[in-house]
Amino acid sequence: MVRAYLLLAWTWLRASAQYPLSLTLLTLGSFAINGLDIAAIWVIFAHTTALAGFTLPEVMFLYGTAGLSFALADLLFGNVDRLSQHIRAGTFDVMLIRPVSPFVQMAADRFGVHRLGRITQAAAVLVIALTQLTPPASRAWMIPVMILCGTAIFTAVFALGGALQFLLTDAPEVANAFTYGGSQLTQYPLSVYGEQLVRGVTFILPLAFVNWQPALYVLDRDDPLGLPGWVRFASPVAAVVLGGVAALAWRAGLRRYQSTGH
Repeated sequence: MVRAYLLLAWTWLRASAQYPLSLTLLTLGSFAINGLDIAAIWVIFAHTTALAGFTLPEVMFLYGTAGLSFALADLLFGNVDRLSQHIRAGTFDVMLIRPVSPFVQMAADRFGVHRLGRITQAAAVLVIALTQLTPPASRAWMIPVMILCGTAIFTAVFALGGALQFLLTDAPEVANAFTYGGSQLTQYPLSVYGEQLVRGVTFILPLAFVNWQPALYVLDRDDPLGLPGWVRFASPVAAVVLGGVAALAWRAGLRRYQSTGH
């Protein structure tokens, strides 16, 4: 499965490399557009010294970890949210008769290296934040774990959004509310939002485990909800559980799928 994904992604990479100027401009454009998000954060801190009790470097840390996790998931699996386009065009039927998992084909479809611009931008913000925060090694070990788990959680959200499109072929906007909306949500301290929303993204759709809960551990902060300390380490569990739910939803949607020409 991994080999098939890499071969398909490489095919799209070779195709995009035929137009180096376009590829370069798209990558730079992605970097610049996402840079507007961090510019907005700097504007906020031009008028205050803290956001919900978090300093600028701490918010940049949250932004960088959330942005990097989302960007990696978007690069590797983000094309799954284009499923409805393939269903309407009838090209998904072609994927079903190939000896490769439809999910792998969807994920690798139109693999866009220009998305590296988003990854580079988020990584740069994270590095800048860490140079100012300098967390001790006894807590810094959590950072790669949270990025890996955050990537897995966003991947599961992409898969859930794709599965929804088996039922509602006009549902990309709904799916985007959870994928891109979730990315925006996790870029800021969750304590700026209402308590009910925070509980929802903790116990229902576990976006809080992308970076918020592990970040509280790295930054040595108390949980505004008063949750026990072990919750800070629950990101791997949240990723596995949500991944399992997404896999079941995808399989269920695939079993119930009927061709547009049926």
